[in-house]
Amino acid sequence: MTQSNLPLKELEQLEKALNSETRVVNIRLREGEYQCSLAKALAAFELELVFPDAKTLIRRLYGEKKTEDPQFVAKIQTILKKMEKMGIVKILPKEKPWELQRYTLMSFKFQDVEKNEVILATKVEIEKTKALMNVRPGQEKIVKSRSKNMNTRIYLLASIVVISFAFILWTLAQPSINLIFFVSAFCVAAACSTVLGVSIARKK
Repeated sequence: MTQSNLPLKELEQLEKALNSETRVVNIRLREGEYQCSLAKALAAFELELVFPDAKTLIRRLYGEKKTEDPQFVAKIQTILKKMEKMGIVKILPKEKPWELQRYTLMSFKFQDVEKNEVILATKVEIEKTKALMNVRPGQEKIVKSRSKNMNTRIYLLASIVVISFAFILWTLAQPSINLIFFVSAFCVAAACSTVLGVSIARKK
């Protein structure tokens, strides 16, 4: 599952977390405990460019039924709030007032209070996620569309340049040269040649 059209700030936050060094935190991240399980679930979501809320995390870790338990949801939210205070997660701004808060990791590498090193993503997973960030769903179509538009522009400019120079040569071949036509054609050819050169350079 990949979440498309992520805001730039969220992508920047994710990139910062992916590139972060090991963060030392004053909390225990022991296997089997809530905070460790939540951190791992968050990492799994974020590697797919998804920033989950508390219920989404609960659904993956404990099943759908637990999301209908208000006390359990409140408990998980409290733990996530504690994890935020300890610098493990960050609470993202709500997109809509009635939505649950979403969370993102501050890093994918931690050293907890017991000096245990917790690695939440491999180098391969991190590189794969970075690749997804560079070309998100929908962006490929935009890139192809821009490339197609650029090619059309180059062909159009090249045609105008060829026609302009042909008109210049035709004007010079006439017994009587019309300076207005000649100068106009020359200016158009020069201007289009300049724009054509810039367009080709940008395409490269």
